[in-house]
Amino acid sequence: MDPDTEVQSILRQEGENHAEEKEKWKRPPSSYGSMRSDSEDEEEEEEEEMMTERGYAEGNVNEAFPSACPVPPADLPSNEGPGFRLNRSDSPETLYTMTTMQSKPPGAVVIASRSSDIEADSDLEEDEDADELLVTNSPEPPEPVEFNETMQMDEHGQPGILHPEQDLPHIFKSIQDTVSALAKEELFKFKMWFYQWESNITLPHVMDGDILDFVDKIIEILGMDRSLFHTLTTLESIGKKEVAEELRIKCKRALFRAHLKQYLTRKYHVIREGVVRAGRQNLLNTVYVEPEMFTCGYGRMDPSHEQRPVTVNNLYRLQKADGTPARTVVTTGIPGIGMSVSVGKFCLDWAEMRANKDLQFIVKLSFRSLWILRNKNPPQEMSIKEMVEYYHPECKDFLYLEDESCKFAVIMDSFDCYQASLDWENARVINDNHTKAHPDTLIVNIIRGNVLPGAWVWILGRSAAVSQIPSNFIDVVTEIQGFSDENKDVYLRKRFNNRLAAQIVAHYKQLPTLRALAYQPFVCWMLATVFERCFQLQGYGEHPPRLTVFYTSIVIVQTNRKLQFYQGKAENELKWSSDDRNQLSNIGKMAFKMLERRTTEFSEEDVKECGLKLTEVTVFSGLCTELPTAASDGRRRFCFVHPTIQDFMAALYVFMMFRTESKNVLDSRASKIFASKDQTKSAVGLVQCALARTSNSTAGQYDMFLRFLCGILSPTCHDNQLSRYLFCHNTPKLRVDEVQRLLEQEIRTALGSDQDQDRAENLRECLRELTQEDE
Repeated sequence: MDPDTEVQSILRQEGENHAEEKEKWKRPPSSYGSMRSDSEDEEEEEEEEMMTERGYAEGNVNEAFPSACPVPPADLPSNEGPGFRLNRSDSPETLYTMTTMQSKPPGAVVIASRSSDIEADSDLEEDEDADELLVTNSPEPPEPVEFNETMQMDEHGQPGILHPEQDLPHIFKSIQDTVSALAKEELFKFKMWFYQWESNITLPHVMDGDILDFVDKIIEILGMDRSLFHTLTTLESIGKKEVAEELRIKCKRALFRAHLKQYLTRKYHVIREGVVRAGRQNLLNTVYVEPEMFTCGYGRMDPSHEQRPVTVNNLYRLQKADGTPARTVVTTGIPGIGMSVSVGKFCLDWAEMRANKDLQFIVKLSFRSLWILRNKNPPQEMSIKEMVEYYHPECKDFLYLEDESCKFAVIMDSFDCYQASLDWENARVINDNHTKAHPDTLIVNIIRGNVLPGAWVWILGRSAAVSQIPSNFIDVVTEIQGFSDENKDVYLRKRFNNRLAAQIVAHYKQLPTLRALAYQPFVCWMLATVFERCFQLQGYGEHPPRLTVFYTSIVIVQTNRKLQFYQGKAENELKWSSDDRNQLSNIGKMAFKMLERRTTEFSEEDVKECGLKLTEVTVFSGLCTELPTAASDGRRRFCFVHPTIQDFMAALYVFMMFRTESKNVLDSRASKIFASKDQTKSAVGLVQCALARTSNSTAGQYDMFLRFLCGILSPTCHDNQLSRYLFCHNTPKLRVDEVQRLLEQEIRTALGSDQDQDRAENLRECLRELTQEDE
């Protein structure tokens, strides 16, 4: 036999043996109920016959008990009758039956410990063999195993132990005790309400078995949270409000967790990308690809600091330098790097119990919401307790936050949305959760650790914004650095079928610049959105994509986000004002000056020189970020999120000055206004000046600038993309045929020289940006 064939045969045989053994140990369908013997099946058949005779069959129940108010019949069954058995021992909980099943030797028989079963099978006591079988193969349920955090790990390798009051045994026992205390008529009515209002619950589920079976079945079908919620509402519906309140108090910690899980699931289950389209929503878990994240020294990225990778779900496990758990973790990154999506993934994994199960609560306090609260008229003072209840009204009397042993997280994202200056040194100290104060004061005290001292605090924001937080209040700083080359492809393949994903991946990789920029998840989303639409066109993909349309979209989207997030405008109010246009023009002016100085960094003085505010450029624009503070001078330095963004903004500034003010800032004659009317309406003179700068630059710093300028002059860009934002629709159209002839002539000239082959290639790209119309 061939060796490979033999190995496959052996593995196949082992798999079959394993499957047979697994089938022997397989549990019944119920995930929580007790093991059932053959005698119980016979007893259930007898019970069904008795139910049919008494009129309790499903066909008669719907006639006898209308859905609005079910009424029990006069001849209610006794405890031993069909439907309910209340005299079962309380000891065999779910954990016991699971452990019993796992400890049962192959071939053994496990007899359920109901007293009625023992009485029904009393004839077994006369059979010595049967008695021996019970003693040998049906052991008593063992004591529950107490796991510690180092023993029980979840799928992410993290401790995953729920608090005892939030775990299954407590919920199971609480519902069981509550329902068992009901009178016969109340119990019947309770079960019928459950049956009528829960489509997944059938009549046999509520009528067969005893109380333990009933609770077992509803938890198996509905889950812990929904079973608890429905038990409470059903008790109130049948007039047992006091009993419902007792159960609510007993399971208060679990109810708070369930409410928060519902809120976070609703908020993050579906990822919102761009304009919402009906039927085109994507589930976060389906499209999410985790960006690379690293720990770094405070003050943003320190090149001398050793980077350590960290995943989103492990942020809660980070430690300070002395090995103690970190309380305050700051996460930063450039605009569009995926901070908001990472928050959503962390919260959704916790809500769906995939990670960090030992966190009892996650309280979300967005700085954007706090900013809206701060600007209410008149200003409203709150305590921490009132603030949590304000955003989570279901969690009234949320006293667990004061418990030092309570593990919970406070997530405060979008720090850059809170535009007020915080007084870190002189803010009033608050030492309890009940003292009312201004939102500014509460935020400072949360970060200081004066209030909610037991909380793990996660703060997210752009670098220039979070840099105002004093370093002594922060334990660990992490930075999201975007997608690796592999993650870019994985992201696109997750969104589309194999063929379309392969087309998109191969298409965008034709341009090294676009491939490099796609490390931002925001750009990857844009690639997916644009190319999905483009590949529906016949013949698309024959030529490489153009760059300018993507960079134009980046500026438009980031400006619209600024209007939404920082100015509070709705989606139907995203009309750019003259101030918005002037701000973009001034940012482009600064980028153009940096291009002339051959630098990619700017300072606060450079920002002021162009008539801008530092926050507008480094935070609100979404186009710039803060660099690590140099150890030598300590001055704050900034840059555009990518060097090509700087080139594009410089080209956009030159185009805006030409289009709106008829100025050629590239002209060596100190930006004079064109002399003749014909010159003001022609773009060829503008491109001629740009070509002169490109040819005179040996370092090639104007190559991308020229390419973007030609792309912006393309009718596809300035007429279709920019016209409704930067100028009116009725503005006279540009004539670019002369520019096309100029570029063709320059290409022929460059090809005639062996030393200008690179220049010829760049000019071809400029011509393609100007004339290609496949987008």
